[in-house]
Amino acid sequence: MPEAMKLRRLILLLCLLLPGLARALLLPGVAGADDPAPKLDPKRIINDSNNFLKGREPEMTAEEYALYEKVVTSLASNPEFALKLLEAMMSEKDQPSPAFEFILGNVYYSAGQPDKAEARYRSAVKRYPSFIRAWTNLGVLYYTADKYAEAIPCFSTAVSLGDHEPSTFGLLGFCLEHTGNIVAAEMSYMQALSGSPESIDWMEGLLRVYVQGRQYGRAESLVTSLTKLRPAKTEYWLAHANILLAQNRKLEAIVMLEASVGAGIAGPEELYLLGDLYAEQGFAAEAAGIYQKILAVSPALGEGKLLHFAQVLITAGKLPQAEEVLGRLQGDLTPAGHLEYLQTRADLFAARQQWPEARRQLQELLRTAPLNGRALLGLGHTYAAEDDLIHAAFAFEAAYQIADSTYRASLELANIELKHRHYEKCVEYLQKALSLERTEAVEDYLTRIKTLVVKTN
Repeated sequence: MPEAMKLRRLILLLCLLLPGLARALLLPGVAGADDPAPKLDPKRIINDSNNFLKGREPEMTAEEYALYEKVVTSLASNPEFALKLLEAMMSEKDQPSPAFEFILGNVYYSAGQPDKAEARYRSAVKRYPSFIRAWTNLGVLYYTADKYAEAIPCFSTAVSLGDHEPSTFGLLGFCLEHTGNIVAAEMSYMQALSGSPESIDWMEGLLRVYVQGRQYGRAESLVTSLTKLRPAKTEYWLAHANILLAQNRKLEAIVMLEASVGAGIAGPEELYLLGDLYAEQGFAAEAAGIYQKILAVSPALGEGKLLHFAQVLITAGKLPQAEEVLGRLQGDLTPAGHLEYLQTRADLFAARQQWPEARRQLQELLRTAPLNGRALLGLGHTYAAEDDLIHAAFAFEAAYQIADSTYRASLELANIELKHRHYEKCVEYLQKALSLERTEAVEDYLTRIKTLVVKTN
């Protein structure tokens, strides 16, 4: 039995099992998020830090603490009011305590004044270098501003001082990843997951690091866990398929993508990749079926894939399969798709040497798009194939006037002039072609024609 047939049977057998596989993976009530950045609330982190760690952080003066007790309840709900009271305190004191500056930095952050918050956090850690949460909050501030390189030393210092919160390790990992330090990022993400083993954010981060580092075995294990946690997130299925493809495990990638189809969660990207894999493996019917599914959810993309696939099949001489693919394009096509459909139909007829049928398709196309160079060239070829050189020349002359088809039309017209023994005219067309693109074959052709011109003179 041919290898392709064995492969086809194996895929089909595995696909019969896929609906059960998909149902086993699906968990009720789970939805995924799309943004690769961690889904943390920086304001919550900063607001939660308003209670001090006794004996490990600087303390406020009695006067500062009295004011703090008055405004602490309004820090989260009404930061603008709290800010006015605290700033009034600042105007009466030359040098507030580091603890007071930290609280003031929190309020500035909550009030949407990150520059002032940064200044207060910076002052607090300068005066009290072991102020853990001031370092953490400063890192959060830089992280939210996409200043990842500046956030790294802040989170690292907090960790070295004893901050073992999973969110701190995770944010450190994210910043390290986005500055290119994937080895340190991997370690940070793993420490974050040791404290929060089912955190989607840190699992996704570690997955990106594994893929970037080509650790495909670990990546595959991790994406499998992510898919079980959030099976409705199509990106995981696509990521899993791409991890398999990176290891040249194309059959398993096809099975994985078919599983997403069976689960009813495959989007255009998954279908697109699956169709291309089927096409690459020579499974024309399966590829066309997948491209037709794309047509249902994304008409412009689907018709483009089907038409391109039909062209590939025509070029490969698989004409019955190409006709079957074109038969799937039923219903309304986009204007551009309709023109490409007519062109592809014409190419199919031309491949069968059915010149009148090919000509009818091209003439219909040119009624809508009279300046379509490719169609004009094709029309010329249908006439030339039947030795109607007069009509062929008319079509090629029209194509010659269009920039995208001037080169090819020049060569076709040169051939016609050669048949008519108009050697000087042939030379003109060949020189025009060479002015657009120089090739050794055309230069040799021109040299031979010039010899004929000399002989006739």
